Amino acid sequence: MTQPLETTAHDPAASASRLLAQHWLWLGVAVACGAVAGFLGHQLLAWPPHEDETLALFVGRDSFAGVVEHVTRERGGAPLHFLFAWLVSHAGLGLEGLRAVSAAFAVASLPLVALLGLRLADRRVALIATALAGCSWMLLFHGVYGRMYSLFLCTSLLAWLGLLRALDRRGAGAWALWAAAMLACVATHPYGALVLVSQAVFVAAAHRHRLREAAIAFGAVLLAGVPFWLTDLVLAGRFDVGVGGGGGRLDGPSDVARYLWRTAGDLSAGWWPVLLATLALATLGLCTVRRETRVLAAAVVGVPALAFVAARFGSSTSPESRHLIFVLPVLAILVAAGILRVSRRAPALAPVLTALLLAAEVAWAWERTPPLFEWEPDARQAARSEAGAYLAASSRSDDILFGYEPLWLDGWEREPGFPRTVLPRADATLALRQLRRGERPLGHGVWVIDGSDTGNAEHTLAIEERSPRPATAFDVRAFGPFLVIRTSAPTGTPRRYLYLAARVQLLGRSLGVGDADINMRTVERAERARRGYASSERSLSSSSR
Repeated sequence: MTQPLETTAHDPAASASRLLAQHWLWLGVAVACGAVAGFLGHQLLAWPPHEDETLALFVGRDSFAGVVEHVTRERGGAPLHFLFAWLVSHAGLGLEGLRAVSAAFAVASLPLVALLGLRLADRRVALIATALAGCSWMLLFHGVYGRMYSLFLCTSLLAWLGLLRALDRRGAGAWALWAAAMLACVATHPYGALVLVSQAVFVAAAHRHRLREAAIAFGAVLLAGVPFWLTDLVLAGRFDVGVGGGGGRLDGPSDVARYLWRTAGDLSAGWWPVLLATLALATLGLCTVRRETRVLAAAVVGVPALAFVAARFGSSTSPESRHLIFVLPVLAILVAAGILRVSRRAPALAPVLTALLLAAEVAWAWERTPPLFEWEPDARQAARSEAGAYLAASSRSDDILFGYEPLWLDGWEREPGFPRTVLPRADATLALRQLRRGERPLGHGVWVIDGSDTGNAEHTLAIEERSPRPATAFDVRAFGPFLVIRTSAPTGTPRRYLYLAARVQLLGRSLGVGDADINMRTVERAERARRGYASSERSLSSSSR
């Protein structure tokens, strides 16, 4: 008698059901990664080019040794980021390549968020936290911004996962992997030091029985990280930013509290009713998770907060929300835990709350940075292309460019021999040093005035074609909102260059350009140093504090 065939083994529906039951977390994470990767890939060039991206790519044009010299001795900051910029520049990938690096690290961070959520809570928390992190403005924007912040998020996650693995498994190998991840984190951003300190606090509070071996590993990182600490000191010496740089000054606990509130908004959604609800869920989640997770969350948030409060005694810190991007995974995990706690008796409420928060996050990202979704205006794109073509055709290799204007990228894409000398617009010491290094006679000076810049009192897509005085010393061309100014003859000497640069900034002031005042201060301080009013470049730097 023939036995009935076993059909369930070949039943696609049953196989899919088993696959979903076993791997639903990672299938969900894969969907989240695919959605974020699709968005970032499609919108990679939606946001207009930024001067910080231009800076990275122009620094990256130098040789490897030149980049190391520039970053470690002159500029400071983020060696690992500039290494990627060097690779992108020498591969000829330009802005799109630099942004693709940011997008790749943003997407790579999402599985790491899931792993951290799985380690600190459970699978449901891990999946919801991954979705919340993926729709955050902090991740979406910095996924297309060609700077170091998505890299910083990724390396900080690797550092935390490496630490937790080392605490779980013991052994020199596990601690070596953590040390490598931690060094990558501190090589990515000066705030990596805050990640390191928060990890030390976490170990001391939650794993005191492992203090001895942890102390050896932390000591090794402190020693191996000396080149990065020195690089951070170079950056602090240039701008006196301490642990901040770029945002509003934090002069006391109330300023720190307001800064943390704004940062929480950028990590989730910044409208106060939504943010209050989000923080309430996070607080509930904090009360729900186990002690180890609570200690980790307290260390991640508390160490930066205390650092900002203490730093006001030594300097005026001015961080922006992006500097705390490493808090994003922890906040997402706590909010996810809070959602599950609220919906414990009504499980159907969890997906509803999650969907509402995801929608609010995307809406906030759109509100926060409209071009990320709407693209740069067509008229500005066309004007930028025309101006880039003009710069490529008119520039000479010995020209001196002022500021890391995004238009230089358009010129460089068309002309590989585009000028390399760029004077920073906010660092008089480095600007004068660049001028003194230039071959004599100095070449033409080139400036850009952008009437559409968001820092201007008024924005325009059609700037008036006006020349600095004396008009005979300059050639001026207007392209939509961009006024490209070039000296009629080589500037010859630093003195002549700085005089003409000052005339350009006076024109910028009259046109309401927001950067003109900063630029003028740089020019004036460089001229004072050139004339001997500052006894050395170091005293010039000190006088700017």
